[in-house]
Amino acid sequence: MKLLLSVFPLLSTVWFFTCSYQAIAQNIPSLSTSVNTGNQITLNGRILPGAWLQSTAGKLQTYLSDGAVKQLMGIDLLSSNNPSQQPIQWFSGSLVLNTNLRGGYRYLDITQLAVQQGWQIQVNGNTLAISTPGSQLKNIRLGKQPTGDRVVLDLDTATPWQIRQELPVKKVIDPDEIIPKSTTPPNRDWTLTLDGIADAALLQQYNSQPSKPESLIQKVEIVNNQTIVRLSVPFGQSVQVSTIPQPNRLVIDIRPDALVNKSIAWTQGLQWRQQMVTLGTDRFPVVWLDINPRTVGLTIKPIVTNPQTLTGTAPIMQTAQNYLAVAAINGGYFNRNNKLPLGAIRQDNQWISGPILNRGAIAWNNNGQFYFGRLTLTETLITNNNQRLPISLLNTGYVQRGIARYTSAWGNTYTPLADNETILVIQNNEVINQLAGGKSGITPIPIPENGYLLIFRNQTPQLPIGTRVNLTSTTTTPEFSRYPHIIGAGPLLVQNRQIVLDGPAETFNPTFMKGQAVRSSICTTPTGNLMIAAVSNRAGGGGPTLAEQAKLMQTMGCINALNLDGGSSTTLYLSGQLLDRSPNTAARVHNGIGIFLEVK
Repeated sequence: MKLLLSVFPLLSTVWFFTCSYQAIAQNIPSLSTSVNTGNQITLNGRILPGAWLQSTAGKLQTYLSDGAVKQLMGIDLLSSNNPSQQPIQWFSGSLVLNTNLRGGYRYLDITQLAVQQGWQIQVNGNTLAISTPGSQLKNIRLGKQPTGDRVVLDLDTATPWQIRQELPVKKVIDPDEIIPKSTTPPNRDWTLTLDGIADAALLQQYNSQPSKPESLIQKVEIVNNQTIVRLSVPFGQSVQVSTIPQPNRLVIDIRPDALVNKSIAWTQGLQWRQQMVTLGTDRFPVVWLDINPRTVGLTIKPIVTNPQTLTGTAPIMQTAQNYLAVAAINGGYFNRNNKLPLGAIRQDNQWISGPILNRGAIAWNNNGQFYFGRLTLTETLITNNNQRLPISLLNTGYVQRGIARYTSAWGNTYTPLADNETILVIQNNEVINQLAGGKSGITPIPIPENGYLLIFRNQTPQLPIGTRVNLTSTTTTPEFSRYPHIIGAGPLLVQNRQIVLDGPAETFNPTFMKGQAVRSSICTTPTGNLMIAAVSNRAGGGGPTLAEQAKLMQTMGCINALNLDGGSSTTLYLSGQLLDRSPNTAARVHNGIGIFLEVK
């Protein structure tokens, strides 16, 4: 559940780096010439987003991004320790696909798989058209396992499938809300989509009469030559899907610990891992990326929805793809109503948005060094007659009494956030105008080039037009000033291996501190690596409290750890896919942390 003060079209730009060095390093053909690329896939006539490329130099090879392979086809990526080859499983036995890094994606060579399965592939401009053989759903069998219910779908042919969790019909803001203990948590709706046609007898069996609320299968229907199976899954449980050949079956297990342990050497310096982590009597599904910040060509930077203005939100998947980041995680807090930041964002030594309320933050440089702590920024305006005025807020949606400063990083204009503000226009270090802000949200004020606006709230400025001014800036602690990149969120969880959780010190209210919710964190490890992690609901219950999140990070070996924005904002992205949730359940967020790989 988002608390305002307690707290970015899929691919819009495609930019591909030359990858001959990477191809040589991975012992696969270079794709630097004669390549068709695109970000749209037609699967059996349906248009879907997905990055692809096709090499026409010599032997024709077709590549799909990790995300397209997994989310559009239902292909399972298996654990591996060789970044140049990715084992997969899809009905038949496992197959190993060659990989290739390009732009913001890792691509998998599906050429052999397509031949084996009889897929027809054709390029039409930006679109890769894939047609798979027709399939028929022969039967649906229900059973029980020690871990919970099982649904088996009998197929005559292997076929693409997708599964996703649905948002509640009456509540689309946050599916990870804090549910009072006195209420019965609602079931979660899941939808399985098969590229195949169900037998008429199956449709009659499941749709002849209204389903009961407690029924696992709520409905089976055919829509646009696909079979849709709608499931109702009890709160605290999730779905685990696997495929089996001879005969072809798709198995859905409903279980509290549905996450499959996985460790994938995704590329040099980046490991995708996931497992159930035990804390006391509870087990939590954790998905994380282990990142070596000293890897040549790897950089870590804050990302925002729109570099031209600080107003706006978008799914982190969209923002990451706009930036061509290979991976990303949601960042700090923001006001969901006016879409403005509520915490520190510093990029390449420039403050984009200032910190608030002494909240926890992470700072880093391009040499793989990190610093964690509680952050305060104090700017001081010094006039030519040595008058000193403290500025407590910078480019933020947070409003309090005192002086705030808004620069071009905010956008071209500033619109008053509170009634009756007094606005001083500063250009070239000189007061050039004084304006009355009037009613909040009405009149935009241009932010001058080579200058900024000073906003006085509940106080009157004593700075006549023509006054010369200078700015000084300090951080608490001073170490933050030494780092070019900062993201603030909070609370701070772990410092020097010790839990330092302190809600009051960071002005988080008790309800926020005690609530159970899906959460995201960032931490450093004993190897000097960076870990970005998403923690989902515990097996059989809700997400971790902040105290549990701190213990989880400590248990996983974090030296220092910071809590990031949580609930439906929690989103861990890698190469066109979300690792921790269905994309349709991910909220729009303001900012995040992007991982970039320059392929030479």
